[in-house]
Amino acid sequence: MKSRLKLLGLVAVPALLAAAVPTAYAAGTLQPRSTRAAITGDVLKGLNQNATHTGNVAAGKRISVAISLAPRNDKALDTFVAKVTNPRSSSYGHYLTKRQFAARFGRTDAEIKQLKDYLRAQGLSVGTIHSGNLLVDASGTAAQLEKAFGTKLSTWKDATTGRAFYANDTAPTLPTAIASLVSDVAGLNNRAQLHHQAPSTVTPHNGPGGGYTPAQLKGGYNVSGTYTGSGQKIALLEFDGFQQSNITKYDTNYSLGSPTPTVQKVDGGSGSLGDGQVEVELDIEVLHAIAPKANVTVFEGPNSDAGEVDTYQAIVDSGIPTTSISWGAAESARTTSNINAVDAVFKAGAAEGLGFYAASGDDGSDDAGDGGTSVDYPASDPYVTGVGGTKLTVTSSNAWSKEVAWSGGGGGKSSVFKIPSWQTAVQKSAGGGYRQVPDVSAHANPSPGVSIYSQGSWSSVGGTSAAAPEWAAFAALYNQQAAAAGRANLGFANPALYAASGTGFHDITSGSNGDYSAATGWDFTTGWGSYNAATLASKLLG
Repeated sequence: MKSRLKLLGLVAVPALLAAAVPTAYAAGTLQPRSTRAAITGDVLKGLNQNATHTGNVAAGKRISVAISLAPRNDKALDTFVAKVTNPRSSSYGHYLTKRQFAARFGRTDAEIKQLKDYLRAQGLSVGTIHSGNLLVDASGTAAQLEKAFGTKLSTWKDATTGRAFYANDTAPTLPTAIASLVSDVAGLNNRAQLHHQAPSTVTPHNGPGGGYTPAQLKGGYNVSGTYTGSGQKIALLEFDGFQQSNITKYDTNYSLGSPTPTVQKVDGGSGSLGDGQVEVELDIEVLHAIAPKANVTVFEGPNSDAGEVDTYQAIVDSGIPTTSISWGAAESARTTSNINAVDAVFKAGAAEGLGFYAASGDDGSDDAGDGGTSVDYPASDPYVTGVGGTKLTVTSSNAWSKEVAWSGGGGGKSSVFKIPSWQTAVQKSAGGGYRQVPDVSAHANPSPGVSIYSQGSWSSVGGTSAAAPEWAAFAALYNQQAAAAGRANLGFANPALYAASGTGFHDITSGSNGDYSAATGWDFTTGWGSYNAATLASKLLG
């Protein structure tokens, strides 16, 4: 099963030309005329073609926004991340603290004050200034937001779904000096609709539901009983909640003795339980299956673009070294500025030693569902490990037997990101010089899926939503071994995984996800393949 952040808005139009309009930097103080500049890529395209205009947003409606700022010395940040994540570099593993990151790459306190002063002068309330000085939360009425960002908020009805939403008519603008700092203003539209595909389940049973058990997953991927994830932390990004009683039932059935997950609500949380509950419980239970003693924190945010950015940032703020992500959307379904904002959070995480593992999607080579080839974001982000899907077969003694590519596993080439340096050694002509997905893979086939207990019954659930936490669990196990050896956490894993050149992986050479077929070495269906935990950990530890 793959949960999707189903964004109905299309890619952004080019930035509007800067226009001279009056502005005030302090309430009640007359200021000279000042130029304003548009935030590029921050408006939905084709509203008049894909939706019907129904009116204006009520002036008094309160709306929250998350304002992303471009990193200071961005090229230097790229260089730093390249060195700190490269196992061949003397800087490998020498990550920055949150304070060090803010000092080197965050916006200055004076720049943050400039933005805050401007927002407050427009009547907005300024909320959290997140670690790194690259994300500022604010809120106000629709009228105040329209004034602050020089745009109009209108109401619309989607032509396909009939869903009502609001959106900014034009790209937001800011005084030029401030606009040069800002990369995205999330929250000016709510066309984003969080959605996930229905779970692939068998008929519920009183037993484990027909899916793979913890013993089968650990045996198949050669996870030593010596390592349990003890002392390690894993984060989950979620847009729905869970019931602890279901997690307890799962843990008790398999005698796992796992710590109770902690919940951290972001921007008020995800609201009442929805059909994404199965997704959240799958993620938690897979982590418990492979790394039963790791401490899991579930970050629950609202299903909106502002909620997404804030939830990722909350994870970076927490410093939790490993994150599993089962929510995403096709690259073509996102605005340019939204991708840039999320990418900046991942890059900051990489600099601070944090690793993100994202499901590559459950729609094979056609993630957008438009008959072409496309990939899922954030799995395609250059600072994320994209996890594809396989069908694992184990022996009667729970050892790895064989593995083939799962037909639904997402994979292909990015249309946004150029190929990163650590991937050029496996560059394929079909990639066209762009980022290639996935990086790795794990069991995802729904038949058999993974045995889980959710909503009061046992079932078998599949999809790359199971594969992503399978890899996040491995990272926690590795970090436990690294800590014992006095080594740094794995952090952003891709440079090290690619440097391993296939050592420690089950190379999957059969199966297809549509337009791509598995082959020897790295491929567009399974990346490097699934892990042999003992062998791969040994390779990474050197």
